[in-house]
Amino acid sequence: MARFPDGFVWGTATAAHQVEGGNWNNDWWAWEHTPGAPCTEPSGDACDHYHRYPDDIRLLAALGFNAYRFSLEWSRIEPEDGEFSSATLDHYRRMCATCREHGLEPIVTFHHFTTPRWVAARGGWTASETADLFVRYCERVTARLGDVIGRACTFNEPNVVATFGHLWGLFPPGKRDADLRRRANDVFIDAHKRSVQVVQGGPGTVPVGLTLAMQDMQAVAGGHAVRDAERALMEDVYLEAARGDDFIGVQTYTRFRYGPHGMLPPEPGARTTQMGYEFWPEALEATIRRAWEMTRQVPILVTENGIGTLVDAERVEYVERALRGVLACLRDEIDVRGYVYWSLLDNFEWTFGYGPKFGLVEVDRTTQVRQGKPSAAWLGRIARANALDDDRDA
Repeated sequence: MARFPDGFVWGTATAAHQVEGGNWNNDWWAWEHTPGAPCTEPSGDACDHYHRYPDDIRLLAALGFNAYRFSLEWSRIEPEDGEFSSATLDHYRRMCATCREHGLEPIVTFHHFTTPRWVAARGGWTASETADLFVRYCERVTARLGDVIGRACTFNEPNVVATFGHLWGLFPPGKRDADLRRRANDVFIDAHKRSVQVVQGGPGTVPVGLTLAMQDMQAVAGGHAVRDAERALMEDVYLEAARGDDFIGVQTYTRFRYGPHGMLPPEPGARTTQMGYEFWPEALEATIRRAWEMTRQVPILVTENGIGTLVDAERVEYVERALRGVLACLRDEIDVRGYVYWSLLDNFEWTFGYGPKFGLVEVDRTTQVRQGKPSAAWLGRIARANALDDDRDA
């Protein structure tokens, strides 16, 4: 048995818009219903997690996990400028309390891709005032939830929002402008740094960080300059901003290969996932090592890692290989605090709709009935044992 450190975090994750249902007041709901947007289908009722969270949390605890990462929906908490919903804040406080009742640490993300419509209408993440609005929102959330949150993530993958929304045109606001991407990076970093101070100010003593989309970015012959330029804007500016934070959330799924003219597709015959990218679980070890180096040894929490697949045995293989990489990092004295699988539920996968199946738990789209997959029980046993039963890692 290859053991993980005492106190290691074992969890799964969701995001409000992907599971709650009915989040009509944010930019993503508007994007899903915009003619010509690259969205397969709207989110609709999602997994109705807004009402069914007590059962979902009980299921997660029964499986053997000790943490649950979920996000707050800003557009529910502040549906209009300066109008804060006490009822919604109380709802999220009950979610945190339910986690603690079942022995789960609530890892709370303040912003997971979605932004209130009224904020988007004022320029969104390319407007400097959005950082002020986000800090104010964090102040109100922390005042109500700070004493019950376990860990706080200011942003989920702000590099994806900046790049997919402002350079690639895939996320709202659907822009394709390199300057807008840089501006969004700057606003996110400003908002992050200031909101860390707000959350750390209490109530409560909450460790704070951000989560970053990281891929194992590999250069083939002649591709180093292109790879390095993309990595600088996609990862490095955020890793540098995270120096001094309580932790950095590493979120990794695959590797990207770069040639002299840009990103390359997977090699012919390469194994791929439902998302179209390469099956490459070893990417997690590479990104943990890079985050550790670039942040100058900020503690690491794997806040997302997983696979979209219809074959559950493939999920087990992917996670097992990824966990071997985590163990290799721990053996080299890299401070990895935990592993959070994406996702608890089969849910709304943004532009891909409900096609990709990342969940440990299947959700019937008609009845909302949940059914744990064999991979859920398998990973839950690892969490309970805090060890991977594999002689190759002993």
